[in-house]
Amino acid sequence: MVVLAILVGFAAGFGAVGFRYLINFFQTISYGSDGELLGLVQSIPWYLRISVPALGGLVVGPMVYFWAREAKGHGVPEVMESVALKSGLIRKRLVIIKSLASAICIGTGGSVGREGPIVQIGSAIGSTIGQMLKISADRMRTLVGCGAAAGIAATFNAPIAGSMFALEIILGDFGLATFSPIVISSVVATAVSRHFLGDAPAFIVPAYELVSAWEFPLYVILGLFCAVVAVAFTKSLYRMEDIFNGLKFPEYLKAALGGVIIGTVGLLFPQILGVGYGAIDLSLSQDLAWWLLLVLVMCKILATSITIGSGGSGGIFAPSLFMGAMAGGFFGTVVHNLFPSVTASPGAYSIVGMGAVVSATTHGPLTALLMLFEMTGDYKIILPLMITCVISNIVGRQFLKESIYTLKLVRRGINLEEGKEVNVLKSIIVSEVMNTEVETITEALGLERLAEIISKSKYNSFPVVRDGSKLTGILSFFDYNEAIFDENLKGLVVAKDIATSDVVTITTDDNLYNALEKITFKDFSILPVVSTDDPTKLIGVLTRRDIMGAYNKAVIKKSLYSE
Repeated sequence: MVVLAILVGFAAGFGAVGFRYLINFFQTISYGSDGELLGLVQSIPWYLRISVPALGGLVVGPMVYFWAREAKGHGVPEVMESVALKSGLIRKRLVIIKSLASAICIGTGGSVGREGPIVQIGSAIGSTIGQMLKISADRMRTLVGCGAAAGIAATFNAPIAGSMFALEIILGDFGLATFSPIVISSVVATAVSRHFLGDAPAFIVPAYELVSAWEFPLYVILGLFCAVVAVAFTKSLYRMEDIFNGLKFPEYLKAALGGVIIGTVGLLFPQILGVGYGAIDLSLSQDLAWWLLLVLVMCKILATSITIGSGGSGGIFAPSLFMGAMAGGFFGTVVHNLFPSVTASPGAYSIVGMGAVVSATTHGPLTALLMLFEMTGDYKIILPLMITCVISNIVGRQFLKESIYTLKLVRRGINLEEGKEVNVLKSIIVSEVMNTEVETITEALGLERLAEIISKSKYNSFPVVRDGSKLTGILSFFDYNEAIFDENLKGLVVAKDIATSDVVTITTDDNLYNALEKITFKDFSILPVVSTDDPTKLIGVLTRRDIMGAYNKAVIKKSLYSE
């Protein structure tokens, strides 16, 4: 595992460096230079500000739609799903498609970050190496975590934060067997990144010192404010996704529409285009007006939500840093003007705000804390950073139980906290398992004929139908047990008279978890499966044996148990 961790670290490190160069390449094609995007955008005509992001979306949309749909969005939830449900298996082509799609999206001005893609790229590299060597499921998941950690470490020049990101968010496992390879991958990837990109911190921070103990209550309030920003961003992101999904418009062209909207917003507020590090530097150096800082928070929420919701490809980590810097800068400006003698400069609040918003969006306070510490290289900021990150995380969880990553999975019916067994059942659709050869009984069937059918059948419950497939009831053992032995009822009673008309059914599009809940509700032996369009049309039946058999096959296939 040490050797594999080194190999993944090297590959993911070079992947992160290559991804940075790829972004610069597409930015040079789009804007004529790979310099700071904010300055480039302000120097080009207005029509290019709109058309360049639109053209980027026009390329990214079809690329993602036709070649790798999991490359859409920020990518981290897909990695988490792979670890939880697929034993770390990620398609090999994702490395190429995600790299190209995200580089084009970011290089043409899409309002997203580069850390989400490199997490997915690094994880795919780790998974690919694991698949080639045919390693066990547990080791495969560890290699995926190594790739994610290496990607974050190389992107932000932050090996400790990269390790913590993989352990806290991707794997949720701090065991020594997992911890050691991930740390090794992070260190190797960081060494590769520093060789090509240098060892400078990501942000140049202003001089900071804690002026007074009275600042601590202010940092608590900042944590509350940043939690609100983070929750607004998370809800806006998925609300915008729903809006674009509801548009009667070709799926692969929606990213181009999003690009037009982003470009239009960028006419007034070019700071929101691209990764946004230039604007963050302006916030840290206090070169933005207080009102503009607040406006940019709202504009960035809108811009990133539109970029990802419309089908763009990129991360949410850098946008969270952007929002935190602007929110912290706004808050710092206000409190510094009100209490100049007991507060630090607004730039200090910008730094702390960055960590606080990341903490509340990702529900990873340790990752946020360590990343901001490593990205700034300033230990003096650690105390306010600790208290603000923890407060924002606690308050954010009160407003919204799920993080920006897990909410995407929950919307798909996958809840990582429920455990692998529940998620396996939720991943299987009823139509894949149901038995379409159904033994039915017509409403007019007499008791004598009913007794003959029961004696020859392997079932003890039967759907009652009319006109071939119209479900009208269910005839269980409890319904017919006494009736078929009563000589006085023969010739007088038919199946309809003794059947239960209140039938519990399941649809073909439902999952096995819901089916299991229904079939155990009153200890049913079978569950009629009906059409989604017509709840009275019988299509098949589902038994406990069908459900458990499908579950066992899925467990073996997905290798949820260690080899």
